[in-house]
Amino acid sequence: MGQLESPDVDTVMRRYDSSVRPALLRLRDMVRDVAATLPETGGLVETLKWGQPSFLPKRARVGTTIRMDAVSEDPPLIGLYVHCQTSLVATYRELYPDVMTFEGNRAVLLDASKPLPESELRHCIEMALMYHKAKRGVTE
Repeated sequence: MGQLESPDVDTVMRRYDSSVRPALLRLRDMVRDVAATLPETGGLVETLKWGQPSFLPKRARVGTTIRMDAVSEDPPLIGLYVHCQTSLVATYRELYPDVMTFEGNRAVLLDASKPLPESELRHCIEMALMYHKAKRGVTE
């Protein structure tokens, strides 16, 4: 189970301002780490969607795409985006109302100048990468 990495994503990551780049790189590492623990995904595809670094399971109908981007440089905010027609952000909001900030039904907003809430983010990433499988109630 490998990762399909994208030189295009590397290029975009290098272009981010230094106020947000370290947090985005850490978030990227978290997505990769979580995907590596989920054999159901068949690995991780890394690509660009709408010019944003994006990640999706290699296997179809397992999870939904995760995107990330800088929201602003001052204050240094980053966003972790999921498809707006999923119930993921509503679930994240229920689970972690005091840990993260949310934008509608599509994003988790994070202060890039502070340590990222790693355990909570890892859980959110796992839920996204397994979204369709969990929704169908499929177990192995």
